[in-house]
Amino acid sequence: MSTRTPIVGGNWKMNTTAETGVALARAVAAGSGGVACEVVVYPPFPYLATVGGTLAGSDVQLGAQDLYHEPNGAFTGEVSVEMLRDVGVTVVLAGHSERRHVIGETDDLVNRKVRAALAGDLMVTLCLGETLEQREAGRTTDVVLGQLRHGLAGVAEAAMGRVVLAYEPVWAIGTGVTATPDDAETAHRAIRGALADLYNPQVAAATRIQYGGSVKPGNAAALAAGPNVDGFLVGGASLVPDDFLAITRMATAPDPAADRQPEARNA
Repeated sequence: MSTRTPIVGGNWKMNTTAETGVALARAVAAGSGGVACEVVVYPPFPYLATVGGTLAGSDVQLGAQDLYHEPNGAFTGEVSVEMLRDVGVTVVLAGHSERRHVIGETDDLVNRKVRAALAGDLMVTLCLGETLEQREAGRTTDVVLGQLRHGLAGVAEAAMGRVVLAYEPVWAIGTGVTATPDDAETAHRAIRGALADLYNPQVAAATRIQYGGSVKPGNAAALAAGPNVDGFLVGGASLVPDDFLAITRMATAPDPAADRQPEARNA
C-alpha cells in the first residue's frame, strides 16, 4: 500500500476575475479542512497576491501556472521565481500541454524552468502527456517518457522530493473525454518504472504522479483507485468549488472494486 500523500491541484488557467477568484479561493479554503491530501490552486498571475491573501491561514497552497527560468532582466511579460516567492507561491507548473502545444514551449525550455524553480526552493509539478495523433500511432510511452527524461535532465536525486509529476493526455484536456482508469494506471506505472531507471526504486516509490484530463466528481474515485495515481491536476472542475472539493475527497477514497496492480517495476 502506498504511503504517498495524494496531491490535488486546481488549474484555473485564464479564468476568473479578482472578485470571482477570491470567492473561489475562499470556498476551497473553507471546504478543505480535514481533507487527507495536499491541495493547491493555480490562479492567473494578476490574482496571485490577492488569492494568496485569501488562503492565508488555510492548508491550501498557492501555485503559479508558469515561470521564466532567468532570475531577472529584459524579458517583457515574464515572471521570475523570486517574484513568485515574493507573493507567497510555493508550487509552480512546468510543461503544461497548453504551454507546449499552444505557446510552443520546447522540452529544453521546460527543463530550464524545472531547474530554475527547484533552485529557487519551489515545488514543481512537471506535466507530461501525448497528443491524440501520438496516441493513435502507439507512441504514448515513448512521448511521455521522453518528456520525463528531458524535463528532469540535470535534476539531482536530492531535489526529487520537491517534484510532482502530472500525466495529462492532451486528447483528454478540456474535451470531456477522460482516460480510462486502466489507461491512466498503465501510463503512471510506466512513468514510475522510468523513474526507477533514472534514479532508483526509492525515488520511484516516493514520487507522486497526478492524473489530469477532464477529471470530474463522477470519475475521480475510479481513477484514484490505481495504485500509481496520487491525486489529480484539475482544470474546468476546479472552477466549481463543490466539484473541486468532491474530487479532493475522492483522491483519498479509491474505489475498492478496482483492480490494483503492483506499484512500480523494480520498486
